[in-house]
Amino acid sequence: MRRGYLPIALILVVLAALPLVVTSNVILNFVVFVLIITLVAQGWNLLGGTGGQSSFGHAAFFGTGAYASAILQTRYGVNAWAAMAAGVIAGAVVGRVIGYLAFRAGLRGSYFALVTLAFAEVLRILANASGFTNGAAGLLLKLDVGFWNMQFSSRGAFLWLALVFVAAGLVICQMIANSRFGAQLVAVRENEEAARALGVDVLAVKLRAITVSGALTAAAGCLYLQYFLYIDANIAYGLWISVEALLAPMVGGRGLVLGPIIGAFTLHGLGEATKMFTGRVPGIDLAVYGAVLVLVIAFAPGGVLGLLHKLRRGGRAKGTGTGGEGA
Repeated sequence: MRRGYLPIALILVVLAALPLVVTSNVILNFVVFVLIITLVAQGWNLLGGTGGQSSFGHAAFFGTGAYASAILQTRYGVNAWAAMAAGVIAGAVVGRVIGYLAFRAGLRGSYFALVTLAFAEVLRILANASGFTNGAAGLLLKLDVGFWNMQFSSRGAFLWLALVFVAAGLVICQMIANSRFGAQLVAVRENEEAARALGVDVLAVKLRAITVSGALTAAAGCLYLQYFLYIDANIAYGLWISVEALLAPMVGGRGLVLGPIIGAFTLHGLGEATKMFTGRVPGIDLAVYGAVLVLVIAFAPGGVLGLLHKLRRGGRAKGTGTGGEGA
C-alpha cells in the first residue's frame, strides 16, 4: 500500500466498526460531531497547515455550504443530496473569490487571517439580517427520515455517512501530499519568493488550495445541517467553527494528513472527560482547549503526531546506541 494510506485505513476501520459494538447514543453523537469537526479541520489544514496560509474565517465556507443546502431544501424542495452537492460547490466558489481578492492583493500571514475573519463576519451579519435566510430565526429542516432526505433512524447510520466524507477528505489530502501540487504547496509555505523563482505559479497554487479547502469545509457545514436539522447565522458563520477548524490541526499535527482527526478526537475527548469529572461546569471544556493549546505550543509544536514521531525516533536512536555499545 502506498505510503500514508495504511494508517488512514486502520483508523477508518476502527471508526466504522464502532456502531456495531456501541449502542450508547451519547457516544455515537460525540463521534458524529467530532467527525464533522474533523472535516472542517481537514479543510483548514490543507490551506493553513500544508500551504501556510492561516485562516481565521473558515466559518465563511462552513456557513455557505450549510445555508446553500438549507435554502435549496426548504425553499425549492431540492433533494438533500443534490442540495449538499450545491453547498459544496458554493463553498468552493466562496473560497475561490476570497482567495482571489486576498492573494491578488498580496495579503499573507496575519493580514490574510484577518481578511478571512472579516469575510466570515460580514456573511454572518448578512445572513442574520436577510429575509432570504429567514434572519435570526434561522432555517429548520423538516423531519422526514429517509435515505433521499439524508436523514436516518439510527445515529450509527449517520456516523457511517460522516465517515465516508472524512475518508474522502483524508484520501484527497493524502493524494495531494504525494503529488506535485502538494510539493508546490509546501514550497509556497516555506518561501514564496524562492518557490516563484523555481517556476511555481504561487497565485494559482494558493487559489487551488483555498478552493479545495472551501469545498471540504462546506461539506462539513452540510453534514452539520443534516444531522441537527437547523442552522442560523451564529451557528453557521460563528467564530466557534473557525476556532475549531484551526485548533484540531494545531493539536494533532499541523500540515500532517492525520493531524485534524487526531487533534479533534484529542481535544473533544479531553473536553468531555473533564466535564464528566467536574460535573459539567460551564465553560470547562474551553478552559481545557486553551490549556492543551498552550501545552502543545510550548512543548510539542509539531502536535501530538509530531511528538509521537519524535519519541519514536528517540527510541530508535537509543536502541541503536545501546546495540553499538554492547557490540
